[in-house]
Amino acid sequence: MHISELAKSITAHRPDRRLVALAVPCVILTAYLLGGEIWLLLTSLLLPLPLLLRPAGQRSAARAPGRDGLTGFLVAAAFAPAAEERLCGHRRRGLATAVFQVELDGFSTLRTRHGDSAAEAVLKASARRLSAALRSTDIIARAGDARFAVCLDPVSRLDAETCLQLAGRLQARLEQPVALQTVSIHPTASIGYCLSAQLSRATGPSLAEAAQMALEDARIAGPSSVRAYRARLRRRAAARRRSDDEACQALEKGQIHAWFQPQVSTVSGRVTGFEALARWHHPERGIVPPAGFLEALQKAGQLERLAGRMLFQALGAFKEWQRGGWNVPLIGVNFSGDELHDPALVDKIRWELDRFSVQPGCFAVEVLESVIAGTPNDIVVRNVNGLAALGCHIDLDDFGTGHSSIASIRRFHVARLKIDRSYVTRVDQDLDQQRMVSAIITMARQLGLDTLAEGVETAGEQAMLRQLGCTHVQGYGIGRPMAFEDTFAWMRAHGAKRSAKRETLSRSG
Repeated sequence: MHISELAKSITAHRPDRRLVALAVPCVILTAYLLGGEIWLLLTSLLLPLPLLLRPAGQRSAARAPGRDGLTGFLVAAAFAPAAEERLCGHRRRGLATAVFQVELDGFSTLRTRHGDSAAEAVLKASARRLSAALRSTDIIARAGDARFAVCLDPVSRLDAETCLQLAGRLQARLEQPVALQTVSIHPTASIGYCLSAQLSRATGPSLAEAAQMALEDARIAGPSSVRAYRARLRRRAAARRRSDDEACQALEKGQIHAWFQPQVSTVSGRVTGFEALARWHHPERGIVPPAGFLEALQKAGQLERLAGRMLFQALGAFKEWQRGGWNVPLIGVNFSGDELHDPALVDKIRWELDRFSVQPGCFAVEVLESVIAGTPNDIVVRNVNGLAALGCHIDLDDFGTGHSSIASIRRFHVARLKIDRSYVTRVDQDLDQQRMVSAIITMARQLGLDTLAEGVETAGEQAMLRQLGCTHVQGYGIGRPMAFEDTFAWMRAHGAKRSAKRETLSRSG
């Protein structure tokens, strides 16, 4: 081989940097020994020439090795081709392999609650642990925000039991606590896997797809689940895709509507507001709750449109109640983290309130505590405080689940804490529940905040909450979410019930 050809081979194949560091001096020394100073000069000139003459696109590709900057693993797009390249060399020898898809559960909530730096620290720790649990010859890629794909180096024997044991070992490593400066994170991981023997034609792309189906099955089962690929998962995945497509089309067709759940005072029993909740009127499946379509709309980037529709219908309902002479002081609409990142949110809500001639003080912005807790995002802070300055009520939803501090509650000008249903269930029978709710109510009272208990289902729970000092209640025991046209009948029945109760009390008095 000529020296120029050897130089071209070195630069074209982009070997490991250490190999290049050894090869280049050897080439130059060999040139000097064979041809003296003239060959030495020519070699020094010719060695970098193939790289310089390479087209710009190829030089750019050489600089982009397909590695994730945070974890050092392959990027998602490089995984299936790398797995296929590995399989090609072993397929005729009858060796077996498996592909694993591993995802950290609830990672978006972790990022919202603890910030980007904490999320990156957890990802880096997970990447190190994953590498330590696998062989250096196994292929690992970062397949999503908190998802990793693994292709095992082919071996002569591999069965389902071995894969299950490996999945357990990966989980044990990944679910160890991650110590940060101020808190320890306890991650959980869901895993799906597929053996090459389970597919009639096992390729890198087909194994990756099958393992992803198994992972989706594991996620449905709940956090920290492990599932193996089964043939029926393909049919289930196709049905789920059809359902997701249907959900997106439902928004286009106007099949998703605002339903309304009443909120009442524990002291007077009067209606103090309604919360607008999305429901899908499916032509065949009937009424579908948010769990059946929110994730699909989020994947499709449709949550902002959904929020706009809920806002429009909620304000329209509020205006109709006013026209009908019904005293409904407040209408609440939920806003997710995605909507709160919209820089134009305050202007949009101001415009809609003016459009319906609704006073800002009659509108409640419901924000999840997990969004408020320690959020570092300036846009979210500006939006929430801008809405509070406009005169809107800020309700902190699911309070008790997001570990927000008193400072963050004051920082966001929160007006009311909505106590999460997990603290309300059996509060009339469980002393620990009573202590927790009492502590929340006492803190809220000291901060000058109102309180509303969610998920009230029994008269006993309602009575205990009134006794503890909670000012508002909401739940199936008060009224289920209902279509707008049904709210009038419910309010009439509720008013009649209050009148009958007052009459009974006056007679007994």
